[in-house]
Amino acid sequence: MTLAILSILAAVAVPYAETLVRREHELELRRALREVRVAIDRFHDDWIAGRIPRTIDAASEYGYPKTLAVLVDGVDAGRSDGEKRRYLRRVPRDPLGDPTRPPDEQWRLRGYQDEPDALAWNGRDVYDIHTQSDGTAIDGTRYREW
Repeated sequence: MTLAILSILAAVAVPYAETLVRREHELELRRALREVRVAIDRFHDDWIAGRIPRTIDAASEYGYPKTLAVLVDGVDAGRSDGEKRRYLRRVPRDPLGDPTRPPDEQWRLRGYQDEPDALAWNGRDVYDIHTQSDGTAIDGTRYREW
């Protein structure tokens, strides 16, 4: 009798635990996407406003960072004291990505001139990022469409 009760509890608990882990990964993915996208937008806003020089090599002709590393390394603010503007402390990892790859290589990048559904990055600038996961979220949407 005890064994039957334990097996019923285990049958209920395991799927619940898997759902909790999946939900946590989805929340982590949303946070990482938001963090990087806000950093890209801040970089672009600073470029537009002239807080960083328009002639820097770290920005494309459209004012977007050329790589994710630019957001971490920072850019010269054009001041005499050599101050740098940094936008990220680190590139967040993709919780659904390959953990053996560095975080900045886990993401699918999209350039300003790329089509919204492009699978190949133009290599000129970083306008947006997406996960490389082909999985489906709890709500039925595809992760790569977030």
